[in-house]
Amino acid sequence: MEIWAVANQKGGVGKTTTVVSCAGLLAESGKRVLMVDLDPQGSLTCYFRHDPVTLAHGTYDLFREHRLPPPLVLNAMFLPTPHPGLKLFPAAPGLATVERQFRAEEGVGLRLARALASLRGSFDYVLIDTPPVLGVLMINALAASQRLLLPVQTDYLAIKGLERMAHTLAMVVRARGREVGWTVVPTMFDAGSEAAASGLRALLRAFTDRVGDTVIPLDNSFREASLHGALPSQFAPGSRGVRSYRALLASLGVLEVEEPQRRLGPAA
Repeated sequence: MEIWAVANQKGGVGKTTTVVSCAGLLAESGKRVLMVDLDPQGSLTCYFRHDPVTLAHGTYDLFREHRLPPPLVLNAMFLPTPHPGLKLFPAAPGLATVERQFRAEEGVGLRLARALASLRGSFDYVLIDTPPVLGVLMINALAASQRLLLPVQTDYLAIKGLERMAHTLAMVVRARGREVGWTVVPTMFDAGSEAAASGLRALLRAFTDRVGDTVIPLDNSFREASLHGALPSQFAPGSRGVRSYRALLASLGVLEVEEPQRRLGPAA
């Protein structure tokens, strides 16, 4: 079971879109996929037309009791989605209190990792949507994951936020005592904007070895898919955005390459 976190300490960079798009494509390829909503705002949960306020259970259950729920109880908390191979571990309002209530509790940063370890064999991939702040929830996601995807818009402020995220990753790596692979994913790229092109060049200069071959373009089909609570790959399978996420997964070695990947421009 591979566990990925989609993270950035800046909001509005496309984390939830990245989780939904990648998870949907993996599920369509025959993988068993679990999406985990660790963001108190619950955007991933709301995407699939669930209101976190009305749900009896969610990711907050990993923190509010001293003992973790056993696997059968955990599995009962997962919600279905429009694709049979794809499930959701939803957010709950109590997540907003985790930092205040449990920050000093021993082992709190490993609650998610330990819960997911009990599910090995149940899923092929777990994708975690994280909050845009460094705290107990973000640390849980980073500690549980073998790979990180870091979506970032190609503008100056987003790149500065990514620098802070890279510093956070360095601290987590030191604490874990082992490396974790991470890939920068440029998102919401407007090919007609000189500011976006300049931002992309700056991103390549700052993170040369971490930026993959794929840029995720601005694509209204993502917004339209979210309005219908549908997977982008089902709503608009031939869209530029979906093709780009498919190319991203191919570059990571988890999907077959179906078309030539569009490489980034020169970093000059």
